[in-house]
Amino acid sequence: MSNHLSRMLAAWQGSGDRACWVLGTVFRTEGSAYRKAGAMMMISDSGQLHGILSGGCLEADIARNARKVMHTGEAIQLVYDGNDEDDLSFRLGVGCGGAVHVMLQPVTLENDLGLGALYRALATRQRGYFYQKISSGGGAGFFREDAGVSTQSARLETIAGENWLVTPVRPEPHILIVGGGMDAQPLVRLASAMEWRITLMDPRPANARPENFTMADTIMSCLDDRLIEYVKNTRVDAAILMTHNMELDAKALCLLAQAGPAVSHVSVLGPRHRFDAVLKRAQIRENALPFAIDGPAGVPIGGDMPESIALSMMAGVHRALYTPDVIGFMSEAAE
Repeated sequence: MSNHLSRMLAAWQGSGDRACWVLGTVFRTEGSAYRKAGAMMMISDSGQLHGILSGGCLEADIARNARKVMHTGEAIQLVYDGNDEDDLSFRLGVGCGGAVHVMLQPVTLENDLGLGALYRALATRQRGYFYQKISSGGGAGFFREDAGVSTQSARLETIAGENWLVTPVRPEPHILIVGGGMDAQPLVRLASAMEWRITLMDPRPANARPENFTMADTIMSCLDDRLIEYVKNTRVDAAILMTHNMELDAKALCLLAQAGPAVSHVSVLGPRHRFDAVLKRAQIRENALPFAIDGPAGVPIGGDMPESIALSMMAGVHRALYTPDVIGFMSEAAE
């Protein structure tokens, strides 16, 4: 099952016959809910499920209703209320206690609800907003590019007298891991489990061997100006420097700095004094870098094994990409 929107749409696009699919969307929540407005899933007549709209407790009933939508060709709206003892979600043991409003719409060759355009936008790593008409009648949707889209939540808007759900859309993060030693293997596995795009780079022939990193999307060995263009063209979101070699880390940091704001966050593995030494070798001041940087990398969780260190680094990158305001608040508090 694919949960990231681009992977979900890729499964739909690659299915061959795209006439018998249903799009499920959470368009409103009240109180606590596992997924929020804008969450999507797709269900096929062959039983394929991509995406998730709850913690797993509602999906079977959503799939059952999706079959009805396939049969009738009409969109429907469902409400699962965890506070109502007479509601199905209460009997299913939904623990969040809130209400979830779900819209199920048929996706056909004649009307793909704008998903084709959304898929193409994500395939080229565009950001923007996806508009979905909230209606029990004919479905409609479209994508509008906006490079400045934030991580704000989806919202309901009234446009020309009709209700529309406007969902901010960003492609899954693209992470660059500089350093292909053994300790990078659990990091690549974890990033793959998150369905992030992964580029692994190491100029040393003995490292970053493809047979050890089968889950990486791209493996590179060019630690030179070509990396600058690659970062810009493929829209790398974040990088982790973990070569265990200060000269290589410093060179990678210089190249990333030349890429400018194309990268939004960089993490450097190792203690603070090593990070200071990397900055000195790179001849760069920390406050002159065009991106946020963590040195040492990661969230302090007390780990000392490669797997727990990988978890710490992934948590740090995730926090930086999805809650930048929290990073700023924490930095100010530390000062």
